[in-house]
Parts: sequence; C-alpha cells; structure tokens
Amino acid sequence: MALPSGCLVITILLTFFYQPLATAVTYNVVNLGAKPDGKTDSTKSFLSAWDAACASANPTIIYVPPGRYLLHKANFYGERCKNTAITIRIDGTLVAPSDYRTIGNGGSWLILEKVSGVSIFGGTLDDQGTGLWACKASGKACPTGATVYTVLYNSNDIVINGLTSLNSQMFHIAINGCHNVKVQGVKVSASGNSPNTDGIHIQLSSGVTISNSRIATGDDCVSIGPGSSNLWIENAFVAPPWDQNSGVLISDVTYQDIHGTSATAVAVKFDCSKKYGCEGIRLEDIKLTFRNQPAEASCVNVRGSTCL
Repeated sequence: MALPSGCLVITILLTFFYQPLATAVTYNVVNLGAKPDGKTDSTKSFLSAWDAACASANPTIIYVPPGRYLLHKANFYGERCKNTAITIRIDGTLVAPSDYRTIGNGGSWLILEKVSGVSIFGGTLDDQGTGLWACKASGKACPTGATVYTVLYNSNDIVINGLTSLNSQMFHIAINGCHNVKVQGVKVSASGNSPNTDGIHIQLSSGVTISNSRIATGDDCVSIGPGSSNLWIENAFVAPPWDQNSGVLISDVTYQDIHGTSATAVAVKFDCSKKYGCEGIRLEDIKLTFRNQPAEASCVNVRGSTCL
C-alpha cells in the first residue's frame, strides 16, 4: 500500500480521562504462559492478557517483564472491550519471527483496533526486517512486508510513551482513523537503505501529538496522509521530508546528515501553510546533488530560521 510521505512529531492539548491506577488489576503475561526466551511463541498469552483486561470493570495493567517475547501477528481488538483504562507496561522486547515470510504478507504485525483509553509505556518492538530488505534489494519476488504497530479504525485517547521500534519490514507506527493520540519519547530506527520504513504514518486522524522523539529510518520519518487535521509536532530529531496538511504547525525540527542525489533540482522543499507556517527548522550537514551540481532548497512560509 503506497502512502504519502513526510517527517513529523505532534503535541496537541489533549484531554485523557484516567481512573486511579491504585485500584488497577495487573495481568503478567509470564503468569499466563509467555516465555521470555525469544523463541517460544507467546502470542496466545498476550491475547489472553488483553481479553482479561477488556473484561475487567476496573483499570487494568498488562505487564511484560524483562526478556524477549516472540509474537506472531496479533490483533488487540477493542470493539467489545468494556474497559477504557488499560495500561500496557513493557519492560521487555517483543520480537517478530526471524523468517520475514511468516508475517510478510500479513499487513500488520501488532494491531490496536477500535480501542479507547489505552496507554503503552516503554518497551521495544523488533520486527527483524533486515531479511526482507535484503530480499527486495536483490530484485527477487518478495512479500510486501508488515507494518510494526498499527492503531486504526476509530481508536481514541491513545498514549504511546517511551516505546522503541526497530527494523520494521515497512512502516513502524501507523495511526489510521484515530482521534486524540499522544506519542512522546519514542525512538524509531531502521537502516538508511531500508525501503518504505516510514517512522510514523498518520492518516484520516485528528488531534495527534508527537513530541520529544528521535526518528531515523530509510524513508520518511513522519508521513502524513489524507484526512489528517489538528496535528502538533515539536522537538523531533528526524532524518528525511514531510507533507503539508491542513491545521499542522511544525516547529523545532532538525534534519541531519542527509547525503545523496536528488531526482529534481529542488531537493529540499518546505511548503508550509500560510496560516501556521513553520519555525525552528534546522538543516545540518545536508549534501544533496542534482546532475552533479548542488541541489536547491525552497522555503515558503518558514519563519524564524535560515533555510540552506
């Protein structure tokens, strides 16, 4: 699925309603059969913890202790979930199957769908996408690839805090059809030559905040698709460009260490909205050429900084 490009992070004034966690019920995935050895399929244990949390009338914590947990494709579905105060606290690493063909045509690896009031704290997601990247580079027939973490279809009041996403086969985090999503302190990383590994993709969503995050991938750091509005992005350390959309304010963004060739004479283009503009845009060590000559940059409605 081809999606638009862009690089962003967001913080909107959001209102999240939490019940006191002092009365929270905790479900430890290890107690439900998960094995922190990185080899035993723990998918059923994680889904069991989710089902128990959804059935609870009290605020609930799903706890993932230190260790590596092998997960196949998992859909954490919330349409019938009674609980709107679920915290997923991860001290370990969730690992995708090492054979990229296992989930390569599955669309997504881990899915949050039609949920409300879910908060994710900490943890690492490792999609082990290097094998698929190598397959695509070889020119062989390869699976499309799986997106690491997807929040879709009317999911509301979601918090993702301190999560690390590594080596996704495709997009790392996709926010699709959501309202009031707060992403902060995340780290997203993939090789510079990894194809279509956007850091965070947003579409058909409103009230999304991304802040204080570090994103470095082989494709767009943050991409914004159609139907996105009221996005706030700040304090992002990123590495390639972004798409303009309605109601987007971009500030304090750094593009660093980008070298290579451009398909067009204008290699860097900031076409910011007249209403909000862009400010605090920093370009550091950008060396792009077009037909063996230095490429150009275009800046429209960029305030308070020098565009080089």
